[in-house]
Amino acid sequence: MNGKKVSNDVFIISLVISLAIVAWGIFAPGNFGNVANGTFNFLVNNFSWLYMISMFIFVLFSVYLAFSKYGAIKLGPDDSKPEFSTASWFAMLFGAGMGIGLVFWGAAEPLNHFISPIGVEAGTSEAANFAMRISFLHWGFHPWANYAVLAMALGYFQYRKGAPGLISSIFTPLIGEKGVQGPIGKTIDILAIFATVAGVATSLGLGAMQINGGLNFMFGIPNTLMVQIIIVAVVTVIFIWTAVAGIEKGIALLGDINLKAAILMLVLAIIVGPTVAIINTLVGGFGRYLSGFLNDSFFLNPFGDNTWIGWWTVFYWAWWIAWAPFVGTFIARISKGRTIREFVLGVIVAPALGSFVWFAVFGGMGLNLGLEIATEAAAVTETALFVVLSNYPLGTIVSLVATFLLGTFFITSANSATFVLGMFSSGGDLNPSNSKKILWGLVMSGVAVSLMVAGGLATLQIASIAAAFPFCFVMLAACYSMLKALKEDDLMVTGEPVILEPEMAIAEGEPQTAE
Repeated sequence: MNGKKVSNDVFIISLVISLAIVAWGIFAPGNFGNVANGTFNFLVNNFSWLYMISMFIFVLFSVYLAFSKYGAIKLGPDDSKPEFSTASWFAMLFGAGMGIGLVFWGAAEPLNHFISPIGVEAGTSEAANFAMRISFLHWGFHPWANYAVLAMALGYFQYRKGAPGLISSIFTPLIGEKGVQGPIGKTIDILAIFATVAGVATSLGLGAMQINGGLNFMFGIPNTLMVQIIIVAVVTVIFIWTAVAGIEKGIALLGDINLKAAILMLVLAIIVGPTVAIINTLVGGFGRYLSGFLNDSFFLNPFGDNTWIGWWTVFYWAWWIAWAPFVGTFIARISKGRTIREFVLGVIVAPALGSFVWFAVFGGMGLNLGLEIATEAAAVTETALFVVLSNYPLGTIVSLVATFLLGTFFITSANSATFVLGMFSSGGDLNPSNSKKILWGLVMSGVAVSLMVAGGLATLQIASIAAAFPFCFVMLAACYSMLKALKEDDLMVTGEPVILEPEMAIAEGEPQTAE
């Protein structure tokens, strides 16, 4: 009964908060936008350093665990095996983790940096190099490490320790079972739901805007808020249906289709685009990314204006943190039986390399067209990709594949989030009820629409940053809790004595007495 009470409290409070935001955005969009802007300015001016340091810590922590003695520990019992093939596993985590963002920003971000770089002249080769280096930074190892630290901790506690599928379960070594089931644990789970709803709503809004932009560019369909709301409504029906179908029947199947569509789009673009220039962009961009990794990880201007950093790097770091609860939980759900080392390499290195290729292809195609067309394409972010593709042979065909991929990415991210929100609000049940999944699917779409009504892309970005801020502290604490649990696990495996805290000792002693 106690578990049900906790679950209902978390569900009701988080649902009320989410619905209140929907109502605020729809009925008082002006006030909502003003508050969002004020929050954005406050966080960027005072806490950009926190986002920078936190994301770098996530990278270091993941690499350390992968290559330490803990790397051989499995997310599950020692004899457990992975539930999904490596290909399906990769397809699902890649679709959930990056989703619409790759298609939305693949050409648009490098073009924006190319025409408005920092410290170099726009439209030059230096500006192009800057554009690719920064794009690789924003979509490289940092975001995937951010997902990995939470997913790894969740998978470890769920499958190796038998804990519920809740973010709060990670903190048992720090606050004990009573703390996890009490106000602190509930607050953590409510923050996880709020961050998930805001982060995915941002992605849904971006996706609807770009699908509408593509349809407008190719077929002349009006680019209006009403059309975007209709797109959200149609896709909502599809992603809720696939979430209700379950992981094996719905989400995994769609993930495989999604990955194949992405590969098809890449291959077509490489064939019709400047192939050699694309390869040079990938190799050169990756080299500059690695050489500037440390400096770019702490790229702040303490004696100047940080507006650019706020709208780009800080936004991305906040966006990834906002996505971490849902992506981390979903990745943990599909990663049982994998070792920590295998997990880190699969979740961080492989998807990051895929992102580098994506940006090298579509960013390289855009930069190859020169400053004039780059400026034209970047003028409207939602149509930047389609403007670039229209300047190449078979551009219409690639654009059609891109529009299809937008839809599948849209659905893949949303159905994963719907599944995870059902888990969060059902006491960590790994197979939540269909009613919960349907409800959260509708709420997420409602938040997306309210944010779009309140101010479009800018409001979507700002809301994501605000939602992610408190969860940043949760994730840093999760790293410490995971390390503490791994040290105890290692002592048990090696046979060395384990010194338990009094509360944990009592918990450990109870089953022994019963036996």
